[in-house]
Amino acid sequence: MPATGAPRVNSLALLILPSALLFALFFFLPIGLMAVMSVLTGNPVVMPHVSFTAKHYARIGNDSYYLEVIWTTLRIGLWTTIVALVIGYPLAHWMARIRSRSGHALLLMAVLAPMLTGIVVRTFAWMTLLSDKGVINQVLAALGLISTPLQLMYNESGIIIGLVHIYVPFMVLTLTGVIGRIDERLEQAAENLGASPWRAFLEVTLPLSLPGILAGSLLVFALAISAYVTPILLGGFQIMTLPILIYQQISANFNVGFAAALGMVLLAISLMLVIAYNHVLGLFSGQRELQ
Repeated sequence: MPATGAPRVNSLALLILPSALLFALFFFLPIGLMAVMSVLTGNPVVMPHVSFTAKHYARIGNDSYYLEVIWTTLRIGLWTTIVALVIGYPLAHWMARIRSRSGHALLLMAVLAPMLTGIVVRTFAWMTLLSDKGVINQVLAALGLISTPLQLMYNESGIIIGLVHIYVPFMVLTLTGVIGRIDERLEQAAENLGASPWRAFLEVTLPLSLPGILAGSLLVFALAISAYVTPILLGGFQIMTLPILIYQQISANFNVGFAAALGMVLLAISLMLVIAYNHVLGLFSGQRELQ
């Protein structure tokens, strides 16, 4: 057995090695370099004498401006996730329960179609709709409903609208797979026992789809807080988020250390979300096992 087991282990290691090298090269190495740069006084490539420091993180914690930027980023991500969930859950439930193959294909195409267009193109399309002289304001003014243009751009609402349009397909696709695996006979059994369709949904389908809700929300939130193109085009520099601030620190100030510290804060937020997701999912799985 040892003679036959060793080649299998070696073959498996050879198969995993390329992926492990790529993962280390394009993930661990950049993250490690960013973590090191965040605790250095300067760039060791151009500065001969650098030392370790925590001033970049202290600057973030002691300045209310940067704390407000972090909170703005989280708030935009939270609202984007909530709206995407409210829009995406009914659509995902419809896709998972539809019996017509052609209908399912049409819904799937409708969900995937926006993803075939670049983010920049979709964001510019929203700019033509939301600007002061855009389609929405022009139509409302022509109908006599408004006298002055609505401020639909260069605020958080405009950014959230654009981000929801971009990331709601991720929510729908995640939820569709989870809801599709829920046995419809459970809902039918609840209705046969006297539950209304709405109560059967709330007490059967919704709890069983919680893993999909958590996974889709985590994915959309992580993408929303790290978005750059949509916030800067629909919000301008009037709404500052962490990705925009990181870009400014590198392009305008060339403060690589502080930009790296901001990037590590953004990474820490994402890691905490993943840990919280695993914890909640573990508790939910444990409750189901007890039941």
